[in-house]
Amino acid sequence: VQLQASGGGVVQAGGSLRLSCAASGRTFSNYGMGWFRQAPGKEREFVGVNRNGGATYLADSVKGRFTISRDNTKNTVYLQMNSLKVEDTAVYFCAAARPGYSGSYLYAARVYDDWGQGTQVTVSS
Repeated sequence: VQLQASGGGVVQAGGSLRLSCAASGRTFSNYGMGWFRQAPGKEREFVGVNRNGGATYLADSVKGRFTISRDNTKNTVYLQMNSLKVEDTAVYFCAAARPGYSGSYLYAARVYDDWGQGTQVTVSS
């Protein structure tokens, strides 16, 4: 599946952004859709995932601030980011999980086969 992320930008601390990830190529609803981020000099880290059955899991660092939703009719998954902090600054990537994985397996980048190009989020103080 091909993925195209968008919606990044520069925002002040405390502000909000919504990222979108549009998918094409295969049946979108079959896939768990994850969000990861990578800050300069750091490893890529799990942000959250929306399973194809609807359940959403979020990293502790973003719980209560970020939400993930998806619209299967538009083949799009969204990452709503509220109360942004400077430490949320990173390139954000969406990814489609390999079918058959669930639960905590979805926290690992290695189970995702298809990745979007990334979109930069910069949070200023």
